[in-house]
Order: sequence, then C-alpha cells, then structure tokens
Amino acid sequence: MTYEYDIIVVGGGHAGCEAAAAAAKLGAQTLLITMDMGKFANMSCNPAVGGVAKGQIVREIDALGGHMGIITDRTAIQFRMLNRSKGSAMWSPRAQCDKARFSESWRQVLENTENLRIWQDTVDRLTVEKRTDSDSELSENQYIITGVHTIIGVLFKARAVILTNGTFLNGLMHTGRASAPGGRAGDGVSYGLTEYLCSLGFEAGRMKTGTPARIDGRSVDFTALEPQYGDEKPAKFSFLPFSKSVINQIPCYLVHTTAEVHDILREGFADSPLFNGTIQGIGPRYCPSIEDKLRTFADKDSHQLFLEPEGRETNEYYLNGFSSSLPLDVQIKALSKVRGFEKVHIYRPGYAIEYDYFPPTQLKHTLETKRVDNLYFAGQINGTTGYEEAAAQGLMAGINASLKLQDKAPFVLARDEAYIGVLIDDLVTKGVDEPYRMFTSRAEYRILLRQDNADLRLTPKAIELGLASSERREAFERKNRLTQHLIDFIRQRSVGKEEINGYLQSIGTNPLEQGRKLYDILLRNGVSIERLTTVLSDLNSFIHENDIDEEIVEEVEIQIKYRGYIERERFIAEKMRRLENIRLRPDFDYNALTSLTIEARQKLSRIKPQTIGQASRIPGVSPADINVLLIFFGR
Repeated sequence: MTYEYDIIVVGGGHAGCEAAAAAAKLGAQTLLITMDMGKFANMSCNPAVGGVAKGQIVREIDALGGHMGIITDRTAIQFRMLNRSKGSAMWSPRAQCDKARFSESWRQVLENTENLRIWQDTVDRLTVEKRTDSDSELSENQYIITGVHTIIGVLFKARAVILTNGTFLNGLMHTGRASAPGGRAGDGVSYGLTEYLCSLGFEAGRMKTGTPARIDGRSVDFTALEPQYGDEKPAKFSFLPFSKSVINQIPCYLVHTTAEVHDILREGFADSPLFNGTIQGIGPRYCPSIEDKLRTFADKDSHQLFLEPEGRETNEYYLNGFSSSLPLDVQIKALSKVRGFEKVHIYRPGYAIEYDYFPPTQLKHTLETKRVDNLYFAGQINGTTGYEEAAAQGLMAGINASLKLQDKAPFVLARDEAYIGVLIDDLVTKGVDEPYRMFTSRAEYRILLRQDNADLRLTPKAIELGLASSERREAFERKNRLTQHLIDFIRQRSVGKEEINGYLQSIGTNPLEQGRKLYDILLRNGVSIERLTTVLSDLNSFIHENDIDEEIVEEVEIQIKYRGYIERERFIAEKMRRLENIRLRPDFDYNALTSLTIEARQKLSRIKPQTIGQASRIPGVSPADINVLLIFFGR
C-alpha cells in the first residue's frame, strides 16, 4: 500500500473515470478516490450517451483514446443517428445504454489499467503549500497542491490533484417541501471541500439540476404508447475495429402530457421548491423541469415525453422530459393521467438537487486552476451539465496534469479543432450563468467539426500524446489511406452519358450532354455513392476489392459534397487563428491601459486571457477594445 502518487483524481463519475484512465495511460502513478466503487460513471440521469453536439464530443473522446465511446458501444441497447435529414455537420449519434452494464464495464476498465489504483472514501479537504513571489507565475496568493485528506483521516500525497466532484459538494435533494442531503438518490454528500477551497480564495456558487420519476415497466400499458425504434443499420461510437454496432435493439416510447395532466401539476406549485424560494441554485435552461415548462410555455396543452429503458434485464424506465421536484402525490396523480400510465407504479419520485460549483473563469485552458498550481477541476464542478461534457473535461484534465508533471507542453484544443475545444474555451473565457450544455450552434466551425471525421482530426494528436493503441493507429491509417484512395478513383473515373443518364433521370436530375468526371456527378443533389455502385460496376468492384466499409464511403461523400463549405470555413478559421498567436502576459496591467473601456479592463483583469483571440471572446470586450490591444502590442 502506498500513500504517495503523481496524480489523485477525486470522484468516480464520467469526468473522474476518463481523467484517471488518461493520466495512468500516460505513465502517471494515479489514485482514483470515489465514494462508491459500485457506481463508476453512474448514469444518474437518463441512461443515454450522445445526442445533438454531445455525440460529436463522444466521438472526439474516442478519437483521443478515451473510453466513453467504447463502453457505450459495449453496453448499447439502441442506436440512432439524429438529424439525418439535415446537413452532415448536424448529424449526431445517440445511444441508449444498459445503465448497470455501463458502470460495470467502466469498473472493469479501471481495475485493469496499469498505474491506476482505487480507494473508496470521501475527500473533505486538500493539502497545499504557499508559494512565494519568486516561484509564483500570477500573484503572491498562489499555492501549490500537495495532496488530499479524507473523512476517515487518511492523508494521500500527490504532485497533482483533479477534482471531479459532480453534484456531491454540499448536495441537497428536494421533493416538494421535503429536503435531504445527498449527491443523488441513495448516495451521501461531500462536506468540507467547498469551504476549504473558498478559504484559499476561490469563488463558489450554487446550481440546480433535476431528474424524473423512474417508472416500473410492469405497470405501463405499452400498447397505448408510440414505439421509437433504433436505426435499421445502427452505427457505433468508437472508431476502433473491435467495437461493434448494437444488435437486438430495444425500443423507446413516445408519450404526451395533456391539459388535465398540466392542471394537476399546477396544483403542486405552491409546494414546489422551485417556486416557493427553497431552491436558490440556477437550473438548466435547455433541460427544464416539467413545472418550468408549464410556466415558460403556459399556452401549450401538451408536451412530448420519451419513455426510455434503463437496461435489458430490468423493468426500470426513465421518463425523459418529466423532471420534477413537485410533491410525491402530485407526481403520481399527474402521471396516472398520462395515456398508458393509468396504473403507474414508480420506483422513486423525481427530485431536484442543488450543489456547489466553481465559476470556470478561475481556470486556465488546461483546466488547471489559476490560484493553486497543479490543481485541476473537471465536470459539473465547473458548472457544466451532461455526461459527455464531463467526460471530455476529465480526459483533458488527465492529459494536462500528466504532461505538466513531465515538463511537457500543455495540450489545448482550438475552437476549429474540436467541440471539446469550444467547450473548454467557452467555460474559461465566458464563464457560466446556468448549467452549460453543448449545442452545435455554439461552434462557429461546425462543418469542420463533424462526428464522422473526429478521428481524422484528433487521432494524430492521440498518437503523438501516446494515448492511441496500436489498433487505433492502424485503424486510423487504414481509414485515411482508403479515404484518399476512393477520392482519387472518383476524381479520375470518367463517366459516359450512356452509362449514367438513365440513373440521373430516375432521380429527377438533368441528364448529361457529354461525359463528365464521376467527381462532378457526385456533386449533384440526390446522387450518392451507394446508388452509383448499382450503376457503375467498376466502382462497386473497387469498393469491395479494397474492403472499403460504409463509414469510409460516407466520409468520402461528405468530403466531396461539402468541399467548398469546408475550405471556406477552414480559411476563416485560419484567419482568426492569427489572433490566437498573439499572446498576453498573465501579469499584464489592463487597468493602466485607459484607452480600454472600464468593463473591458475589469473583465480582462479578472479572466487574464492568454491570447488576443481569447480576449475577443470575453463578453463585454468589444472589437474596439481588441483594436486597442492590437495597437498597444504593435500588431
């Protein structure tokens, strides 16, 4: 037994698991401390991974050598590619998972990861040393982390610590007028850590999230519900060849509330902790409770709900869209008026939970805190919501903590390189005023940041870091090679009008007047490589002889059809990147630059941006302020 480690990760949720696995894989002697070893990466809310923008993040995590995509594929019970009717930049993979197997699979990974040890306990404070002016980069109030202390009195020493405490910091759960301490139903709460961090000078706040009642499937009349099936040809999340698509998919079900259901819910508003002042934390705008929906959309008589299975071998169902902290009797009475739920029985009611978070403007882009050296925050402690956002932060924190201990350059993804880059830059530059959730609209370069090309964008970085296995490297090189091989064939293949006109007329597009390159034909609306293989036998033979799978065919088609958009977006991104190359000193005195507006001086002094590009994204810093900085620095 050892009590000294390179890196300690506090918290065994999605952020903590990715952080610990990445740190250990990069050679750091790592300890993961969790309150419950039976709930690694527990799906506290809905039993699903991915969705709009979130699915892109999971594919990026996988491309970088993380585990979320692999474990999702291993435990999936349904898969859907969302937004197929829209452009490829909007396509977003989503999978329902077997909740129990997901957590078990993560435990299997962690217990078999070299350099990683696990300890079940609760951390109540950190141990730090004060730094002097000579070795402090930012100010005289800096500290350096030295370890953690637990509630049973164990002191672990570490060179770096990553906090991924989720909703457990002073967590308080609410159902009606009843409140109970806890990080989630059935779990305890973490006391002491917030207060200790605040004593070091950190700013803390309160946020709120919630979850719906869990339904006993035996009490549901499924014949009254509308089934929602997975894709006929399900894809998968991981780019690794051994990761397989889900088979024997289980349906979800679509249900609707009614005006009668809404009237019953309103009866409980007086006892709702959301409306009677009990809850002070800020809730998620984009995942509101059912009572929030009734207030915000008072004119609507119906809301859409999804009944989602929590596993293959359980009767427990999650009612997506019905998060609530209303009294228990009101929840049951309202649910019984939903079609198919007339005899409903629940395993537990919905509840709201308040918890502490730390505004992420107190972090660097590496997720290291500005106040304490070698201390990192990842996940809901930074004011985010969602498994995917948490896992991405954990992965990046684990990577950067390991790199710093090895005196290597930090690993930071730009906004045009990954949704993960957008996520972290938004957090540390703009901060949060509500739980942060990723959307495609947050990314200005979303044509570049598609789910299909996450490996082409990021796996080379994983190889350079040492996070990519030999299998991942081979799969990446094969996809890269065959993608270009197929593009070259399509560029070179000339097509005569007699070969193709019948097909073109069958899909309602103009026939050729003379022969054209296959590349030009593919640019037409409605023309696809899959359909062309039924017309051009040599194209079909080329694909099969080279063992080119559907994923590569899809990648080639996207690259060809969207080439103009992709090149334009890349040009804009490269132009903006020039601002990222102009670095700002962390000790620069913005208050002395009186040409800046007062608001700009205040916010620049507080956030201490690392580059002009980051400064330009701070709310309240105008283009005129950026021009002042450019002139001052002679640019």
